Amino acid sequence: MTKDVVLSPLARADGSASCTSNGYSVIAAVNGPVEVQRRDEIPEESAIDVVLRPAIGVGGVRERHLESIIEKTLRQVILVSAHPRTLIQITLQVVAAPVDSNASNNLHQSASNLSLLPILLQSSMLALLSTSLPLTMTFTSTLIAVSRSGELVRKASVKALKEAASLHVLAFSSLGELLLAESEGAFDVDIWDQVYRWAEKDCRKSDLGDPTQTDDVDMDLSKPGSLEDSLRSIIEEKAAREYRWKES
Repeated sequence: MTKDVVLSPLARADGSASCTSNGYSVIAAVNGPVEVQRRDEIPEESAIDVVLRPAIGVGGVRERHLESIIEKTLRQVILVSAHPRTLIQITLQVVAAPVDSNASNNLHQSASNLSLLPILLQSSMLALLSTSLPLTMTFTSTLIAVSRSGELVRKASVKALKEAASLHVLAFSSLGELLLAESEGAFDVDIWDQVYRWAEKDCRKSDLGDPTQTDDVDMDLSKPGSLEDSLRSIIEEKAAREYRWKES
């Protein structure tokens, strides 16, 4: 398992995960299915409640917006029909954020909501995998920044995020479907097409497409594997660890 991911770090949660990426550190906890208040009850499905707590201060409009995006994405992944009239609660705590050398405080509060979204989605997915909740699929998410010169950048620095012409967060399911596409800034159709291809290559299996094909974008084919490959290895290691008692 990658050193940046820890499954089940919280003993009292039904499922949890700690994830660190690109300067952000997030702990996600999942509890459920639990009893739901009558006003929030859905007759044929589980209700999903996402709570996001920032690294400093209290949550505001930014956090409520991200909670809405995450809830809609997770509803496509969780088999909500398996536990009707119950509640599944996902709590996300931002532990650390990238350091901005020009800021007066130690934690950088990005002006963009999208810089934080991928790690929140990935932490939620990993926390769900550590529970016994039935899922219809898994997903992976990535952030692509486009500079003012048109260059596409993965894992952009704080400075690059501030100066980017546009930011894009895309999430792909394990079935190959595009689950989420959120963008900010100015861009055209050609830029979006490049972002989509690059994000798909980042998220999906490493054998996707023709590795010998070249285009306008540096696809970084020297990388060891995609995000989906990494997620698969985490799941395999978790399963091997939990069933090790059968081999002894």
